[in-house]
Amino acid sequence: MAFCTKCGAQIQEGMAFCGSCGAPAGATASGGAPPAGAPAGSGATPATPANTSGGMESNVAGALAYLTIIPAIIFLVAEPYNKDRFVRFHSFQCLFLAAASFVVFFGLGLFAMIPVLGWIVGILLIPLLGLAIFGLVLFTMYKAYNKEKFMLPVIGKLAEQQAAR
Repeated sequence: MAFCTKCGAQIQEGMAFCGSCGAPAGATASGGAPPAGAPAGSGATPATPANTSGGMESNVAGALAYLTIIPAIIFLVAEPYNKDRFVRFHSFQCLFLAAASFVVFFGLGLFAMIPVLGWIVGILLIPLLGLAIFGLVLFTMYKAYNKEKFMLPVIGKLAEQQAAR
């Protein structure tokens, strides 16, 4: 008779998974002391503590925060990530970069409504600025993935202040 090393429940022969907790049957053992709750003399080993950290590494979460503002907001709300200062910093920096980009593009859009000069500047500057911001986002994702805290000139200080709270 085999017992689950995770929960101690009895596993029938030939079963691939524990009926109680769903752990793979390969996680069962047949020698040693019985787990808690298992009958004495059953020959099962005690359960090892499960890895409770879960989730993804902070560098991956920090890099994913830059994809759009949605992951950044989720990481600021979700339980294990909202306590990690590294992830909070990159989430806030993403949000502040998105807000600054919106303001700049809105201003350029208004300027582009001016006949002739505004049209020329709008046609040339808006795509170049969009490409520059896209490159900046890729660069900050790369830095976050390499566990580096790259601070953008003005936005980085604001993000650092918010992450410290």
